[in-house]
Amino acid sequence: MKKSLFIGAFIAMAGLTFQSCEKLSTINENPNEPSSVDAGVLFTEGVRSSVNTSVNQSYLLGNVASQVAAKTLRAEVGEYSWNAFPNTWNQNYLSLGNLMEAERVAKDAGNNQMEGAAKVMKSWVFATLTLAYGDIPYSEAVSGSTNANWFPSYDSQEDIITGTNGLLDELAMAVQLLNNGGSVDGDILFNGDASKWIKLANAMQLRLLMYISEKQDVSSQFAAIVANETLMASNADNAALTFTGSFPNEYTLVPLKQGDFDAVAISTNALHQLDTTDDPRKYVYARPYNAGDIFSTPGTTPIYQGAENGSESCNKDGSRLGYAYYNYPGHQQAGTMAEGIIMTYAEQQFLLAEAAHNGWITDDAATLHSSAVAASMDYYNADWSMTAWSDFNDFITNSGEGYDGSITSIRRQKWLAMFFTGLDNYFELRRWYTQEEGNWADLPFVSAPCSNTNGDELPMRFIYPGNEASLNPENLQNAIDALGSNSQNAKMWVVDL
Repeated sequence: MKKSLFIGAFIAMAGLTFQSCEKLSTINENPNEPSSVDAGVLFTEGVRSSVNTSVNQSYLLGNVASQVAAKTLRAEVGEYSWNAFPNTWNQNYLSLGNLMEAERVAKDAGNNQMEGAAKVMKSWVFATLTLAYGDIPYSEAVSGSTNANWFPSYDSQEDIITGTNGLLDELAMAVQLLNNGGSVDGDILFNGDASKWIKLANAMQLRLLMYISEKQDVSSQFAAIVANETLMASNADNAALTFTGSFPNEYTLVPLKQGDFDAVAISTNALHQLDTTDDPRKYVYARPYNAGDIFSTPGTTPIYQGAENGSESCNKDGSRLGYAYYNYPGHQQAGTMAEGIIMTYAEQQFLLAEAAHNGWITDDAATLHSSAVAASMDYYNADWSMTAWSDFNDFITNSGEGYDGSITSIRRQKWLAMFFTGLDNYFELRRWYTQEEGNWADLPFVSAPCSNTNGDELPMRFIYPGNEASLNPENLQNAIDALGSNSQNAKMWVVDL
């Protein structure tokens, strides 16, 4: 079974969640009368599957493309030999099938809060897709059980984000719906708390506005949301899925094979930054290089080592990622596995700090930056006893990691804080890279990867998956023509400065 946009549309048509072709045959007793499923069932699966996809993207793509991690095997991402990364396309559209059907069913039932929460999740997934690929099927995608369209056109990225019924509109509408009664059934993210969905929708608007800030003057719109809307107030508002430890709510990396765990390590750049400032997140982001010896011989001194981003000819012998991300044979195990992050309070505070730095809002940039770093440290349970710092105040005051009036100080800490945040850490690095006109020297915490295959240039996008050429050829070609080519270096609207 091809997992594509069109399979995702079929899921929405059928109105049922399914995991295999065998189950597909049992969806309808009468193919002309689709079964009715509660919106909450669809929503639960849509949230779970989209977050699982995001975690996998974080591990294999986002962390590596943003250089907080490095591939030690199959180094295509790190050396900039990029392809379509079809699972990003296919799995996200599959999740949209459930989320958009949940939205439709909730709307038909008059459940405003359920409809609003589904809009928030839908907007997050569509944002990931358009920021990864550029123009994508949006307005005609996954059109549901009432009006199936097997050959959806590709909307422009500008329209997807800023147009009528685009992502910013949808998130604003979601806030209105969430304020107007109903219930968020099947909510495994916020346990039905509509107020937290409202905060996430507003924070997501800030994120998208920052992404497009080089294309449009968004300062007034950004400031209005900050002034008039409810935002995340602490880590208690984080949009991060807690995994229960058993199927189907098991942390998605746990079932991977040992070779997959060997394939990713903490990067040289990230480890250098963590070591230079004696940052306690090092002990969360990475396990010691000699973790097996520590497990078998207590008292062994931990050693941490970074792997270089770039081709397999570079130094690839680094510390695997931290204990909370997977269980490795012969290593100790974390008491609690990591969460599936959609967006955190820390990221929101970094957005506000940048807005203050830009003069969009009147709040103090240094205070906002400090609150962002503190939130990240708290989220990862920073253990100051493992460092030379007495506490966070000592760190932020004396490490050189406080806001120093430069955008670099905000970027550097945000880069570290967005570990395992889907593809958004790459989207942010790309934004900064284009703002600095491709000058790596202006991003001193990262570097052109060793022996990369792209002339030291950061790729701008994922290429469209090959199956689109057979499934939706005419509309795909129109999108490629608008972009100029289906190259990893083609510049989509948000980065075409």
